[in-house]
Amino acid sequence: MVSPTRTRTQRLIAAACLAVLMAAPMAGCAQTLAPTAAFAPAAPIDRQALVTRHNVTLTAIDRHAPIMLGNGDLGFTADITGLQTFSEQYSELAPLLTMAQWAWHTFPNPEGYTEENGLIDVPVPGRGEQPYAWMRSWADAETNPAYTWLRANPHRFSLSRIGLTLADGAALDFARVADTRQTLDLWTGALTSRFTYDGTPIEVITRVHPTLDMVMVEIDSPLVRSAGLGVRVRYPTVAPAINPDPTSLENEGRQSLSITAQTDHETRIRRTIDDTSFTSAISGNGQVTQAGDTEFRVGASGRDRLTVMVRFDQAEPTVPTPEFEAGARTTAGHWHDFWTNGGAVDFSGSTDPRAAELERRVVLSQYLSAVNGAGELPPQEEGLFSNSWYGKFHLEMHPWHSGWQAVWGHADLLERSLPWYVGNLDNARAEAARHGVRGAWWPKMTGPEGRNSPSLVSPFIMWQQPHPILLAELVWRADNDPAVLDRYGELVEASADLLASWPIERDGRLNLGPPMIPAQENYDPLTTTNPTFELEYFRWALETAQQWRVRKGQARRADWDQALAKMAPPPMRDGLYLPVESAPDFWETAASDACREHASAAQCKNRDHPSFLMAYGFIPGARIDPEAMRRTFAAVEANWDVRQTWGWDFPMMAMTAARLGEPEKAVDWLFADLKNNQWGPTGMTPRVHLDEHADELVPVSAGAGGVTMAINPDGPGYRRAAETYFPSNGSLLMAVGLMAAGWDGSTGHAPGFPKDGWTVRVEGLTPAP
Repeated sequence: MVSPTRTRTQRLIAAACLAVLMAAPMAGCAQTLAPTAAFAPAAPIDRQALVTRHNVTLTAIDRHAPIMLGNGDLGFTADITGLQTFSEQYSELAPLLTMAQWAWHTFPNPEGYTEENGLIDVPVPGRGEQPYAWMRSWADAETNPAYTWLRANPHRFSLSRIGLTLADGAALDFARVADTRQTLDLWTGALTSRFTYDGTPIEVITRVHPTLDMVMVEIDSPLVRSAGLGVRVRYPTVAPAINPDPTSLENEGRQSLSITAQTDHETRIRRTIDDTSFTSAISGNGQVTQAGDTEFRVGASGRDRLTVMVRFDQAEPTVPTPEFEAGARTTAGHWHDFWTNGGAVDFSGSTDPRAAELERRVVLSQYLSAVNGAGELPPQEEGLFSNSWYGKFHLEMHPWHSGWQAVWGHADLLERSLPWYVGNLDNARAEAARHGVRGAWWPKMTGPEGRNSPSLVSPFIMWQQPHPILLAELVWRADNDPAVLDRYGELVEASADLLASWPIERDGRLNLGPPMIPAQENYDPLTTTNPTFELEYFRWALETAQQWRVRKGQARRADWDQALAKMAPPPMRDGLYLPVESAPDFWETAASDACREHASAAQCKNRDHPSFLMAYGFIPGARIDPEAMRRTFAAVEANWDVRQTWGWDFPMMAMTAARLGEPEKAVDWLFADLKNNQWGPTGMTPRVHLDEHADELVPVSAGAGGVTMAINPDGPGYRRAAETYFPSNGSLLMAVGLMAAGWDGSTGHAPGFPKDGWTVRVEGLTPAP
């Protein structure tokens, strides 16, 4: 049986023991290895080989998949030149952005809209009317423009666009670029881009510094000397559309740029857009010259090599910019530490033909999550790649983005974002008080200010409420450090208070909703009650919060125990779990000819996330009957419209299959051949929706010459909404972690993987709850 209580130190000692076990006995090794000998590899994983065999190499532009660099707080998306030179060559859903977790902008608010302008009263049984940020339809924004302003503000914006230029400021001509070859070295975090321009070779190496929000560029080419090849840095304003590209290169609105200091090799800048300001510094071995109101050029004379560093800070920096070579070493060291200090899963030696591809997805997902999902805020669904929902983060997605980090030995990365919850406790308590309940009420769609955004769905989503308890528990399990209980004890307590006080007592039991919308978001909020998953998740989190009290030497809360005892049971009918209690005929309708596998009609709810399966996968629902869940899983496979699933649904289903003892089915769902489970060359998955009007050709741009069309990458009947969806990556890592390291009560080595065809070597992972 796997041991969930070993500390990270004990796991590292175990790994060291394994490295020498075959050569000679090591004092203490037998005792150290005993709890986990079932999945001990014969030799340590060669981390560098594991990682570098999945380096990304492109020999031509993939217009849907530019390569990302970043440090968790700054993301830089690069084209085939390693910079952002040819943005027009990429999908409009793949803007080349420089995004920071702290980079938020708000448009002027001359009407003085406040949160109250976006609230309406909604009837709550037994509690009268309560305020919710609810839009009954998108048309509501026409009669109440406050909705539009509150949804759109604040929003993320792009700090800069950095590209190549020639001596006279002329742009490079893409038609003269040839022989392209670009490689992302995952082990060092360096992106090397080689190509020729008019037959002359150019090499560009791009990095993002791990602790400073700074892009580092190294150019080596005879054209640096002979043609003035250099770097152009532009500081854009914010486009009104915001999604997916917030960049406007027009000098419009209330904005300014000023040089605050300048030396031979560094220019410091203050950039202001409306009430948002930040500082930037351009440095290196070349000369920096201002080439326009919001544009600079960096060039070098008399040499073939040019180095440029473009740094961004929310306020005046207190840490000096390092020398270029020192920054390059620091970057390489950071990625070396990331790959060697965390967990690893190696599938080499497997005979299943899918093993190498799964390993590639796992490695690239770790990288992409470290770039996009390991910052000071919970990540948005498209990370730092592009904007969706104005760049705001959806808190119900936080575990799918980042929960894996604590399981895979990177709890420190997850802890970068948890202070946001602690810092917003007052806001969350005020929201709970507004609804007449105790504790902390967490928003669904929000920015750093913690305000819920008006929506048709968002105000009624509640499965984010237990998340702070889950995330804090994963951090605790990673090392059993008592300091974790102190850091997040108040957060856990306040979140649990909401879980115990928000359910409504009727007929001697506690019920969830109405109003409520479950994780499967296609239900009427005013009539929906008791979703299976949310019922079990509320109970799991409440019991976990009680265990936190016990660990701190405190007594269990009697009111929480009463809530645990009274919580409505997960609804069932005819031996199958229902998505929600208020839809008792769900499975009969789903199996009808009108709905089975093609849930387009209004009465067909067998689409979107089959989230009720999460009650025995994402968590170990204590009241779930495994055999009933097995039948329910089979009913999903037989009736669900899987065309309308999302990227995290497939790993989620794999987790449930694994807990049910069906590892073959778990792997099959990881590889479901569906539109939202396509894994591109960089490890990103798209977000695709059904659209009966979508044809084989889709418009990609419009200009004076008319509309430019391109082949629909997803085929007729589908519309691509985003080029990436990072919950796919994080959920894959959660699933593979559970399948490889097991869960509380599981037995045997890699219990979520088939015994035939799979060789699974595991290091440094913590079993799932």
